[in-house]
Amino acid sequence: MNSSSTEEFDLVVLGSGEGSKFLAWTSARQGKKVAVIEHRWIGGSCPNVACLPSKNIIHSAKVASYVARAEEFGICVPEYSIDMAKVTERKRSMVQSLIDIHVRNFETSGAELILGHGTFVAPRTIQVDLQHGGQRHLRGANVVIGTGTRASLDDVPGLEAARPMTHIEVMELNELPRHLLVFGGGYVGLEFAQAFRRLGSQVTIVDHNASLLHREDPDAGAAMEALFQEESIHLILNAKVRNVSGRSGQSITLTYVAEGSEQTLEASHLLVALGRTPNTQNIGLDLAGVELTSGGYVKVDRHLRTSADGVWACGDVTGGPQFTHVAFDDFRILRDNLAGGDRATTGRRVPYSLFTDPELAHIGLNETEANALRIPYRIFKIAMAADLRTRTLSETRGFMKALVGANDQILGFSVFGVDGGELMSAVQIAMIGNLPYTAIRDAMLAHPTLIEGLIVLFSSVPSVVDPATCGKA
Repeated sequence: MNSSSTEEFDLVVLGSGEGSKFLAWTSARQGKKVAVIEHRWIGGSCPNVACLPSKNIIHSAKVASYVARAEEFGICVPEYSIDMAKVTERKRSMVQSLIDIHVRNFETSGAELILGHGTFVAPRTIQVDLQHGGQRHLRGANVVIGTGTRASLDDVPGLEAARPMTHIEVMELNELPRHLLVFGGGYVGLEFAQAFRRLGSQVTIVDHNASLLHREDPDAGAAMEALFQEESIHLILNAKVRNVSGRSGQSITLTYVAEGSEQTLEASHLLVALGRTPNTQNIGLDLAGVELTSGGYVKVDRHLRTSADGVWACGDVTGGPQFTHVAFDDFRILRDNLAGGDRATTGRRVPYSLFTDPELAHIGLNETEANALRIPYRIFKIAMAADLRTRTLSETRGFMKALVGANDQILGFSVFGVDGGELMSAVQIAMIGNLPYTAIRDAMLAHPTLIEGLIVLFSSVPSVVDPATCGKA
């Protein structure tokens, strides 16, 4: 490589996802010379194939569920049908509008968007094989890796040959699957399982864990299982998948072992939702001096520095919680640290939201975690029906609960209920402000709102839990 042909930049960013793009736009607007290399998705996965598109389809399914319940609301809908092509087109239209916004942001910020595949060829130096032919070589005073992750495939015999859908392909369907088989019971699997059931598909979930949401408290998992059973989503849990045959979109046969016996299941479509794999292969990280973790993620310190001088990383590729809001916070950390600050990832309270209907959301400690840490707490818990707004909506399913520790500080909050993410965010803000639970209990909140239910929650009689003695009163 001829060094004279290498273009110099203040900042080179590999990948245009959440943390990467905001860092690029902000740095460019500050007068820095910035280049962003994107292989496929302008703006990253969130606006293209993940968060926003999936919630678009989930909302269409929510509308379908209301139409199915129309008589409950005094509305007569004798018959209706789902046009999956139009559901998908609504999603595509939204995605295109989001891409247009991203392109304008690159243009107006001054950050150069380069479409192509980037590979490190030397420290802080990236070769770009351009999308339309040719190459460029870029060197940054600082370089940020934001290549994200992709859907994982297990090494189950026949799985890859079956050409299963991932979260990307399942949102491009123009016809409803007759029978959608979901392999994996994580966030992606649960959200799509419910959405496609409500749109009209028969749906079966196969998962190796003994219960849904096994990392959550047992009451959350039990509530989700009850919801899915009522919506006629078939659950096959504690199952070991042996092999897969056929082709997704035509006919699929899955063989598994459960309850000590081998069984088979036939379906028309297969969605694999088995977690994520980091995009760290074949991008020359060894030539850049960037070390990886045992799981293949980019190894970073609490400031998001990698092992290579002047090279940083952000977002899912670092192996942290894989949420867009975490990647956005990574941007703020990098922005400040590149300016000489000392901002860190330690101590962050990460909110979790699962966009089933009802939603499951939590912030801080749940009971399982508090017990493992042997932290005494008071547990406040009410049924969502105690929040009067839910009755006006005919959305009374679920519960909310909060853990309160010493000095009346809120340790954690969980909710399985309508607009659970919004309720969780209100409690999160109180936790950020170090407000005692009594501040929410004694607040004057508008009636009738869902947020008002927090007064009911924190006015209830708590149970006291001391994990050290396993005592509960």
